[in-house]
Amino acid sequence: MIKIRTFLALIFAAFVILLSATFGFLLSGRSTQALEKEIGGSLAGTAYQLSDKLDNFMWSRSGEVRLLTELDPLKQPSDPEKAQRLLNQLQSNFPSFSWIGFMDAKGKVLAGTNGILVGKNIAERPVFAEGIKGSFIGDVHEAVLLAKLLPNPSGEPLQFVDISYLVRSDAGKTVGVLAAHLSWEWAKEVERTLLQPLSDSGKDFEVFIVSQKDDTVLLGPEGWAGRELKLASVTNSRSGQNSWVQETWPDGQKHLTGYAYGDGYLDYPGLGWTVLVRQPESVAFAPVDKIRQDVIVAGLIAAALFAGIGLLTAEFISRPIRRLTLAADQVRRGEAAEIPQTKSFKDIDSLSYSLHSLLGSLLRTEHALGHMENAALRDQLTEMPNRLALERYLEDTIEGLERTSETLAFMYLDLDGFKKVNDTFGHQVGDILLKKVAKRLQTTMQPGDIAIRLGGDEFLLIVRRPIESVQAEAEKLAGEVLKLINNPFIVGMHQLSIGCSIGAAFYTPDIESVTEVIQTADDCLYQSKKSGKNQVTFHGADPAAD
Repeated sequence: MIKIRTFLALIFAAFVILLSATFGFLLSGRSTQALEKEIGGSLAGTAYQLSDKLDNFMWSRSGEVRLLTELDPLKQPSDPEKAQRLLNQLQSNFPSFSWIGFMDAKGKVLAGTNGILVGKNIAERPVFAEGIKGSFIGDVHEAVLLAKLLPNPSGEPLQFVDISYLVRSDAGKTVGVLAAHLSWEWAKEVERTLLQPLSDSGKDFEVFIVSQKDDTVLLGPEGWAGRELKLASVTNSRSGQNSWVQETWPDGQKHLTGYAYGDGYLDYPGLGWTVLVRQPESVAFAPVDKIRQDVIVAGLIAAALFAGIGLLTAEFISRPIRRLTLAADQVRRGEAAEIPQTKSFKDIDSLSYSLHSLLGSLLRTEHALGHMENAALRDQLTEMPNRLALERYLEDTIEGLERTSETLAFMYLDLDGFKKVNDTFGHQVGDILLKKVAKRLQTTMQPGDIAIRLGGDEFLLIVRRPIESVQAEAEKLAGEVLKLINNPFIVGMHQLSIGCSIGAAFYTPDIESVTEVIQTADDCLYQSKKSGKNQVTFHGADPAAD
C-alpha cells in the first residue's frame, strides 16, 4: 500500500504541474500570439514603408520629367543646344537620372545628357514607341543601347526604369518625346536607408522587390536578382493586402514574411511592385521560444518544490489540514480569508507557509493581468488613453458628478495641416509628430481631466470643473492648446508647423447623454474648420446660467 508521504508528494506534484501548465498555457499562448503579431506587423510595416518610398520617388521623378515637357526649349526645339543645357542641368541636380534625351517625332535624338545618343534614331525602343502615345513608365530592365556608353564603376549590369512623355507645342502639335532612364541604384539606397537600423540589431532581415510582369526578383540579396518567385505573400499582396505570413521559400527555409503592394502615389499609378521583408523563423520567434522554455522550467521547479513540501506534511495532519482546506475554499470562492499559521507541527507549518506563497503568486499574477488590462486602455502609437479608456472614464466620472455644482467640458480637436505632413514626409514622420502632439496635450491636463486619442489626428479633451467657472477655464485651456500646437515641432531634420481646430461643448443639466455632447463638440469643430481653421468654437451659453 502506498505511504501517505508518497501519496501526498504525488498529489502535490500533480496539482502544481496542472496549475503551472494551465497558467503557462494561457499566459504563454496569449503572450506568444501578441509577440508573433507584433513581430509580423513590424515586418509588414517595413515593407509598406519601402513600397511607399519607392512609389513616392517614382512619382517625384516622373513629375519632373513631365514638367520639363512644358518648357519652351522643348516645345519649340529650334535650338537643340538650349535643350541640351536644360537636360544636363536636370541630371546634375538629380544624379538618379542616368540619361535624359529629347527625340523628335520620328525618334531621332536631338539632345541627350553628355551628348550620348545624339543623332541616333531610337524609334524602335519602348521608351519612344510608348512615349509617343502620351506617357510611359516602364518596369526595370537591363541597359541595351547605353550599356557601353555610360560609366559603370561597379561592373554590374546596368538596370533602368524608363519614363517618357509626349511633347506638344502650344498649338497642340506633336513635337517629340522626352525620355529618361532612372538608374536602379536609387532603389538599393532606399533599401539601405530603411534596413540599416534593423540590420544593426543583427536580426537577419532581407528585402525583395518582385516584378508584377513576370514574378521575377528585381532587387534582393546576392544571387536572387532575376529569379522567379512564386509565393503566397506575393499573391496576397496583389489582392491589396498589407500584412505578414509564415511560409517556406524556394530555398527550403521557413521565414516570417511581411509584404506590401506598390499601388502608386497620388496620380502615379505604380508599376505593381511587391515588396517583401523576410526574417528566418528561428530568429524571429526566438523570444517566443524563450517564453515557452521559461514557463516549462518554472513549472518543473514549482512541481519539485511542492513535491518536497508534500513529504513533510505526513504526520498529524487531520485537523490542521481541515482548517487549511476551509481557508483554501474561502479563497477559491473569492472571500477574504487568512491561511492559518499552525505552530504545533513543523510539517503543517511548512504547508501553511507554502500556501501563503502560492496565494502571493496568484495575487502577483492578478496584478500582472491588471497591467495588461491597463495596456489595452492605451493608444499603441501615442500611449494616450483610447476609446475604451474614454468609456471607463465616463462611467466612473458621470456616476460621481454633482450636476448642480460641477460639469464637464468636452473639446473635440483635429489637427490642421497634418495630412500635408503625411503626404510630404511620409507616415513615419507623421507618427512621430502625433506622439509629440500627444505629449503637449498631456501637459495641459489636471487631476480629474483626460486627453484621449480618438484615431488619426483627432483628439478629445475632457475637463471637470465647477459649473460657475467652467466656461472661463475651458476658454483658457483652448487658448493654451492652440498656442502649444502652433509652436513648431522638430521631427528629425524637419521643422514642422501645424495648427488645430477645436469644437467645445458642455455637459449641462438639461443634457441626458454624453454622446450628444460629443456630437455637439464635433459639430462645433466643423464650424471651426469652416470658419478658417486654427480656432475654437464654443456651443451655447455659460453652463452656470442653466
